[in-house]
Amino acid sequence: MNKQPAISVIMSVYNQKNATYLEESILSVIGQSFADFEFIIYNDGSDEVIFFKLEEYARTDDRIILINNPVNQGLAYSLNACILAAKGKYLARMDDDDICHIHRFRIQYEYLENHPEIAFVGSNAGLIDGDGIFWGHRAMPMEPDKKDFLRFSPYVHPTVMIRRSVLEDGNHYNPGQKTLRCEDYELFMRLHNAGYRGQNVQQELFYYREDFHSYQKRNLKVRLAEMYVRYKNFKELGLLSAPGYLYVIRPLISMLVPSRLILRIKQKYHRHNVESEEHGKLGAQIIPISPNTERRAGVI
Repeated sequence: MNKQPAISVIMSVYNQKNATYLEESILSVIGQSFADFEFIIYNDGSDEVIFFKLEEYARTDDRIILINNPVNQGLAYSLNACILAAKGKYLARMDDDDICHIHRFRIQYEYLENHPEIAFVGSNAGLIDGDGIFWGHRAMPMEPDKKDFLRFSPYVHPTVMIRRSVLEDGNHYNPGQKTLRCEDYELFMRLHNAGYRGQNVQQELFYYREDFHSYQKRNLKVRLAEMYVRYKNFKELGLLSAPGYLYVIRPLISMLVPSRLILRIKQKYHRHNVESEEHGKLGAQIIPISPNTERRAGVI
């Protein structure tokens, strides 16, 4: 690409073995109604099968920039490398197993253009399982306050679009074992403490894949990392009251609850208004990426 793109989409891929997930994710990006972007895909030490697959996608669209790293370094390291390579005014996060709504980039781009006081913007998300079947909504606070960080991050990480200038101001992701699988949570709390403010568009611009396997990834090492991130940043945000300490140890307590039960509880909590007319209209506009995807996501 010769001119500076408006948006740099950044995505890290590490051995995404589900070809359908990867296809749906990539095609939901390149099929956006807002086309002025570059799509930086960072191959973080995947095997040759995944690498060659990513090369195939890169050949189909000249907006795709493939960066290959033969050694797995982790998500935070990968995203920092994408930030350094990015040329866009805004950076849009994306994961290799989720799906963007067709108008996501246009809506978020216009939002940031019209709200110069906002550093980054996320959105609400529809929740889909491993088979692409919609099962609930994740509604995020429009203007998160510091107390919104107590339970969990008030931003769905891959929905976020952020000003590149914010991340270039020394605010990169914090790599290492102490932030394992909590990179976004740590970054957003750090940005909030530094005076940057984010908001969430009150529309479902994203379809977030969450199933039983999502919780299996959260082992003791991950839980301890989350406790560290919570303690350190709650302290800096002035949230270490008695309730704050309870939220610090919440990741460890949750290990005592079976993963399947956690998912059932969350499904019961989020499964509301699934058949609403508003969501039906939104789902009807889901990016037309492949016959298989449209069939599987057709219940949205």
